[in-house]
Amino acid sequence: MNILIIDDDCLVAGALKTILEAEKDFHVPACGHDGTDAVSLYREHRPDVLLMDIRMKEMSGLDASAEILKEFPDARILLLTTFSDDEYIIKSLKLGAKGYLLKQDYQNIVPAIRAIFSGQTVFGNEIVSKIPSLLQQTPSFHYEDFDIHDRELEIIELIAEGLSNKEIASRLYLSEGTVRNYLSSILDKLELRDRTQVAVFYYQHKA
Repeated sequence: MNILIIDDDCLVAGALKTILEAEKDFHVPACGHDGTDAVSLYREHRPDVLLMDIRMKEMSGLDASAEILKEFPDARILLLTTFSDDEYIIKSLKLGAKGYLLKQDYQNIVPAIRAIFSGQTVFGNEIVSKIPSLLQQTPSFHYEDFDIHDRELEIIELIAEGLSNKEIASRLYLSEGTVRNYLSSILDKLELRDRTQVAVFYYQHKA
């Protein structure tokens, strides 16, 4: 698995590279130090996962994420920061980042990368606890207005919990193919791009 590291602190970037390459199946082809590096290096290496700091001098990780996701909608981006800033969390969710971890949760970085690579969305416990209160609710919202039926709503709720297609299939006694079909239908009906946006949509409209 190829992982690109972007962090404006050279010592942090080097430490992250050491941690990741201790895993036999992880390879770090390059490290960058700001958002402009992230964009150019992503185009060059097309990594499986991009691990990126948020606060950087020339271009922030959020701005770089927006540019990368516009060009590569399937990009798997894990934002890593020392700040559990409410505005950062909301922006990262709405952009479609696959994860947001605090740097002090370094022991969770490797499992988070593996989870994101397998299609899951990962947010640290401190972040998850904040999400419902951060995202503004929309009054008088009804999924029925979008032709979302009960089974699809169940799947939306499980996606919001961070479950993968395989885990959802096991929970609901469905095949993974059936779950993928439901997810495709949900994305089409709600006019969303990916499962991260489904989770954001759910929390925005949770009663």
